Amino acid sequence: MAEQYWIGDFFIDVSRNQITKSMQPQVIAPKALAVLTYLAENQGQVVSHDALLSAVWQDTIVSTNTLQRSIAQLRKALGDDGKGQAYIKTHAKQGYSLECEVKWHKDAQPTTWQVSNPSPIQDNHTDAALVSKSPITDVKCMHTVHDEPSEHSHDPHPLSRLKRISLPLMLCIIMLMTIGYFSYTAQQRPTLSFSELRALTATDNKESAGIYSPDGQYIVFHRYSQAYCVNNIWAKNIETQQEFRLTKNLDTFGSHSFSHDGKTLAFIQKIDCSKPITQKKCYKLMSLDFHEAIKSAQSPRQMMECNNSEIRTPRWLNNNAIALLQKTSDRWKLINYSVSDNTTEVIYELTSGNIIYYDYSVADNLFAVTTVHEDGHYYIKILATDGHLISSHRIKKPPGIKSFRFITPNFSPLKEQLVFSTGKQLFTLSYDGEVRQVSLPLDEPMGTPIFHPNGERMLVIKGYYDSDIATKSLSPIAQENDPSIIERSNVGEANAVQQPHGELIAYRSERSGEDQIWLTDGNHSRQLSQFPMDTYIYGIDWSADGQSLLVNANNTLVKVELNSEHHPYVFPFQVRQLFQWDSDAHKALALVRVKGIIEFAELNLTDSTMRILTDKPVYWAVKSDNGTLVYLDHMERFWRSGPIEDTIIDALNNQGSDTYRFVIQNNTLYGVNDDLQLWSYSLAENQFKHIGELPKTLDYLTDINQTQLFMTLRISAKKEVAELLLK
Repeated sequence: MAEQYWIGDFFIDVSRNQITKSMQPQVIAPKALAVLTYLAENQGQVVSHDALLSAVWQDTIVSTNTLQRSIAQLRKALGDDGKGQAYIKTHAKQGYSLECEVKWHKDAQPTTWQVSNPSPIQDNHTDAALVSKSPITDVKCMHTVHDEPSEHSHDPHPLSRLKRISLPLMLCIIMLMTIGYFSYTAQQRPTLSFSELRALTATDNKESAGIYSPDGQYIVFHRYSQAYCVNNIWAKNIETQQEFRLTKNLDTFGSHSFSHDGKTLAFIQKIDCSKPITQKKCYKLMSLDFHEAIKSAQSPRQMMECNNSEIRTPRWLNNNAIALLQKTSDRWKLINYSVSDNTTEVIYELTSGNIIYYDYSVADNLFAVTTVHEDGHYYIKILATDGHLISSHRIKKPPGIKSFRFITPNFSPLKEQLVFSTGKQLFTLSYDGEVRQVSLPLDEPMGTPIFHPNGERMLVIKGYYDSDIATKSLSPIAQENDPSIIERSNVGEANAVQQPHGELIAYRSERSGEDQIWLTDGNHSRQLSQFPMDTYIYGIDWSADGQSLLVNANNTLVKVELNSEHHPYVFPFQVRQLFQWDSDAHKALALVRVKGIIEFAELNLTDSTMRILTDKPVYWAVKSDNGTLVYLDHMERFWRSGPIEDTIIDALNNQGSDTYRFVIQNNTLYGVNDDLQLWSYSLAENQFKHIGELPKTLDYLTDINQTQLFMTLRISAKKEVAELLLK
């Protein structure tokens, strides 16, 4: 399909989704522009409805109404009211034809030139400044008048001939200078530089999801009290340092957002469904009168409830609507919720792939959406608020960011650049997918960077998590005793698993400054792995002979030998969570993300293939000694594999938890329910047994042997809101 061409006085740039006339670019939906291009390729001919639908909406079933809407949009952009039909003519019961002369860009260069610039917003200004007119001036449809002199015309003035000769040369020189300038400025993009880090909250609680009020006077954040298991929304006056509790003991989830005038706060409340059908948790979009809540804590008002879908990331738009991400089935879509009409409509979704994250710019009235496509690559898309795609570029990750690592960028004060964090590293992301690292004045993880309205400072959430490895004896005599700590530091230790036929315990630890695999024999500990900065480990398991470990590091499976050698397994998709490794069969149970969708699968480590095991969302899974597969689904129900189909384990109803996991030994399951009660269930005898209570500081179970249970205990967890000041 042609990328650039002229229709009368209109310059069409398909690569930028733009129609430009008289220095005024218009952004057009890609499908509408594809309709125009197909008509242009068949200029003067009647193109049937079916031919247009087949050419533009390949492999997609749409009605003729969709085509009519695209025609209407094109006529509006071309200044055609549809009555005179000077550009696009309707042929009743037949189709449409383009009645204007078409000049393809390769055949007729404009008198001013196009400078290729991958940044879409800058493209708007570039088109307006450089596309002053088409090469066909004074054009009337079907009555074209050219401004070039006839080859038989006589020029009586030698000076005018000299001007004609020198003008192309001058234009070439200017063009080269302009291209060179844009090339240089593209390489010299402004970046961020910070001078200091300043703490804004200093309590023993966990603060998260910090944002600024639109006037920049307040910060608003969640504060969770671990001692009382209570979460509330708080505000703090940055100048006076006075704090205000805005809500009364909420179970809230995720981020929140201010209305444009700063009067109302919107957020998501996540609660147990009273009558769960397709999901155990229900999601409510809530609002809060900010100014009233500053005076005294308020009860929020429900705006919308979702019992069969998940919603997150509310962003209040300039038109007083609220954008949200909504998950139905396996995919996320960006939706618009009308506060006044109490209705929703889809803004943007992918039929293949998935949306990862989005942000909204109040100043530019644009969305920045990060997506993963069918090809497994990640893209940054800039959208208008009606969903029209302005630009789409693959994200070019540098070596410091692993290929499967999700990024969640937010708008920044730098022109056409976003900002995101991977933990200890901060990066900018341009609209054309270029990533650059930013120097930071701190050596601890931080996340969710949000800029102040004046662009001179930025909110971040920083903190630490301290957990220990512990064991609890399965002996009836010791059931009432507290777990025994076997590995302790002032950072996170977790995921302890016992070496088969040996005395070693492998676990994950951050004591060296990064997430690494460590080994202990009960007396001495040593670091086994050498993973790079900002590594995240999602599961470890021993080989059957106890001589190596399979580790999910940065969403990639790596075999780590006891001599510290690393052997990665290459899969064309992201491994989200490793459950179990069958080293003899060279297979692993895991959650994977394929084309943006999370699947529960069995991975073949020999040929890098997989087999999807169920279409249900799965939290945790293991296989018993005799090969029976047991998994916990999103409704916290236990399933076991059978010869024909999987069946629910009725005896374990209400015993599942998406938090504490379960382990298996000698065909017996050991798990923890939401009341922190430890239980066992024999798969062979179908017998359920309550064993005892576990401490409230339990994070999750990790392994079991003949005599003891391994677990991770939470010692302390702290997050706080801080501010990075720009130089």
